[in-house]
Amino acid sequence: MVDLIKGTKRALGLHSPGRNLDVFPDDTFLVSYPKSGNTWTRFLVANLIYPERHPDFSNINELIPDPEALSKRHLNQLPRPRILKSHQYFDPRYQKVLCIVRDPRDVVLAEYHFQIKCRQINEGYPLSDFVERFLANQTGHRYGTWFDNVGSWFFIRRNHPGFLLVRYESLQSDTMGEMDKIARFFGSAADAKALNFAIEQSSADRMRELEKQQAHLWSSTKDTRMDKPFVRSAKSGGWRSELPRECVQQIEQAWGSLMSELGYVNGGG
Repeated sequence: MVDLIKGTKRALGLHSPGRNLDVFPDDTFLVSYPKSGNTWTRFLVANLIYPERHPDFSNINELIPDPEALSKRHLNQLPRPRILKSHQYFDPRYQKVLCIVRDPRDVVLAEYHFQIKCRQINEGYPLSDFVERFLANQTGHRYGTWFDNVGSWFFIRRNHPGFLLVRYESLQSDTMGEMDKIARFFGSAADAKALNFAIEQSSADRMRELEKQQAHLWSSTKDTRMDKPFVRSAKSGGWRSELPRECVQQIEQAWGSLMSELGYVNGGG
C-alpha cells in the first residue's frame, strides 16, 4: 500500500523531486552545503528582488523554492525565471549558480546544534564523535562531505561566467559590498536604498523574531524542537572557542587543500 501511494504521488507530480527536479534554462540556483548561510542568503535575495512580497518564513519557499519541500507539480507551475535553493553537489544542468561557502569548522558546529534541534542526536552528544561522523559523511544527509560538495562546484565552475562564489564570512563583514555583487549577478540595478532595505529586512534579529512567530509554518523548523533556535548567533569563528583542538586538526588535515583555496587556512580564516 505504501509503495502504491508513493507511485501514485510520483505519477501525479505530488512528490518532492529533490535532485531530480526539472531544470529550466532560465533557472538560477542558490547552492551551498547545509548550514553555510543559505537561509540568510535566501532572505537577502528575496528582500532584494521581491520587496513587495514581504519575505518571511511563511512564503520563502514560494519566493525562492526548495525542491525538497515543494512538489514537482508546484515547482513546475511557479512563475519563471525561478531562483531555487539547493544543497546539491555539482549538477551540470545548473547553468547560473550563486554558491555560498562557509568555513567547515563553523559548519560542523552549526550542523551539530541543528541535529539536536531536529532530535537527530541527543543533547550532550560528544562533539568529537560528531566531527568524526561529519568528516566521514555519516550525519544523515545525501549531499556528500563538505569537501566533495563544495569542491565539486568550486573546481568545476570557478571560471564559468554564470558562477558567483560568495564567502559567508565576507557576506557578514561587508554585507553591502557582497550584496552589490549579488545584485549585479541577478541583473538587478539595485541602488543603495534597495540594498540597505534588503539587508535590514534580513538581519539576524529580525529573522529571529520571524522565527518565533512562524517556525511552525516553515518546512525546515515545523517539526523540530521549538526551545532551540534555528537562527543562532549568526557569526563567524565560533569554532575557535567551541571546537576542541583535536577536532580542528582533523578537519584541517582532511580538507586543508580546499580550505586554503577558499582562504580558511594559512592566514585566510
